Amino acid sequence: MNLKKHVKLGLSALALSISFNSVAAEDPIKVGILHSLSGTMAISESTLKDTMLMLIEKQNAAGGILGRQLEPVVVDPASNWPLFAEKARELLAQEKVDVIFGNWTSVSRKSVLPVVEELNGLLFYPVQYEGEESSENVFYTGAAPNQQAIPAVNYLMNNIGVERWVLAGTDYVYPRTTNKILETYLKDKGVAAEDIMINYTPFGHSNWQSIVSDIKQFGSAGKKTAVVSTINGDANVPFYRELANQGIDAADIPVVAFSVGEQELSGIDTAPLVGHLAAWNYFMSVESDANYDFIDAWVEYTGKEDAVTNDPMEAHYIGFNMYVEAVKKAGTTDVDAVKDAIIGVSVPNLTGGFATMMPNHHITKPVLIGEIQDNGQFSVVWETPSTVAGDAWSDFLPGSKDLISDWRKPLFCGNFNVVAGTCGGAAKVASE
Repeated sequence: MNLKKHVKLGLSALALSISFNSVAAEDPIKVGILHSLSGTMAISESTLKDTMLMLIEKQNAAGGILGRQLEPVVVDPASNWPLFAEKARELLAQEKVDVIFGNWTSVSRKSVLPVVEELNGLLFYPVQYEGEESSENVFYTGAAPNQQAIPAVNYLMNNIGVERWVLAGTDYVYPRTTNKILETYLKDKGVAAEDIMINYTPFGHSNWQSIVSDIKQFGSAGKKTAVVSTINGDANVPFYRELANQGIDAADIPVVAFSVGEQELSGIDTAPLVGHLAAWNYFMSVESDANYDFIDAWVEYTGKEDAVTNDPMEAHYIGFNMYVEAVKKAGTTDVDAVKDAIIGVSVPNLTGGFATMMPNHHITKPVLIGEIQDNGQFSVVWETPSTVAGDAWSDFLPGSKDLISDWRKPLFCGNFNVVAGTCGGAAKVASE
C-alpha cells in the first residue's frame, strides 16, 4: 500500500471514529419514571410523574446535561407491587435508562431493590419511609424516621401533652417498621403498654366505623390522646370523614399524619380535617423565593391556577438536581462514577436552605409540623432550628442502634457494626 493511500485510509477511519463518538455524545440521557398512574396509589404518585416531566423539560431548555438532552421513559406499575419489579427491569434492561426516579410505598421499593442492585441501576426514592435500609444503588430523598416520625411524637408529647397513643397504619412494611420504632421510643419515654393502641388496615380500606369507635373509646380514659397516622393512599379520605361523623375533632384527639399532604387534600372537603396535623419536610405554604418560583413553574406547567405542591415533589426536585450536579461533577452518566460523585453534593431545597447527600445515601432536611387549614393548605406550627441528617438505621431498635452506613471507600458498607467493627453485607433490608 502506498503512503498516500495509507494516510487517506487512516484519516477516513479517524473521521468515522469522531463521527461515532459525536453521535454517542449526543445520545439522550434516559430518565426512567416509575410511579403508579392507576390503582390505589395514583392519588399520590401521578403528580410525581408530572413533576419529573416538568423538571426534565426545564433542564432540556437549559441545554440538558453535558450537552445531552434528557429523555423521559414513563411506565405505569399500577399500584401493583410485583409489577414495580417488572417495570424496573424493563426500564434498566430494555430501555437502558441511566437513572430511575420512582416508587412511593416501601413495599414497592423493596420489590424494586433487588432489580436495581442486580442490574446496577440508580434509584431516587422521594417519600418518607421506615429506614432500616441502605443500598449503594438507592438515594433516599424522603424522610427517615428521625426526620419525621420521632420529631412528630416529640411535638405531640412536649407541646400538646399527649399521654395515650394510637398508632394507625396501612398494613405493609413502612407503617409496621415505623410503629415498631415509635412503640420502643414511647416505652423508653415511660409510656405504659396499655397507653399504646396499634391498628393496621389494608390498602384502600373504606369502612372505618368500628375502628374510629375504638379510637374514640381509647381516648375517653381521661388522658390526652393522639393518633399517629401512617395510613397511605385513598383510605385517608373515609378515615377523616368517619372521625368527623363520630364527633372527633382535632381539639379532642389530634391526628398527625405522615402521608397526607396538599395533593391528598386537593379536591376533597377539608372541613373534617381542620386543625389536624401533618409532619413533613416541606409545605406549599413555606415562604421562600425558591418555593415561590417552584410553585409558579408548577402552575404554568399544569395550566391550573389551583395546582398544589407537596413534600415528595420537593424530594424529586432535590434528587433530580443532585443527579444533574453529580453527572456534571463526574463528567459522565456512568452509574459507578455518579455514585461516587454524588456524596457531598449540596443543592437548594424549597424552604430556603440546602440539602446535602450524606455518605449513607440519605439527605439533610428540615422538619416541619403543619396544621391543616380549611383551604387545604398547612400552617407551620413548629420546625427544627436547622436541617437534620437522615439516619439509615434507627437508634431505637436493638438490632440497628450499632449500625451505620457509609458508601465511601474504603468502608463502602451499608450496615457497618461500630461495636463489632464488621460489615454485615453490601446492603441490609429490614424484614417485613
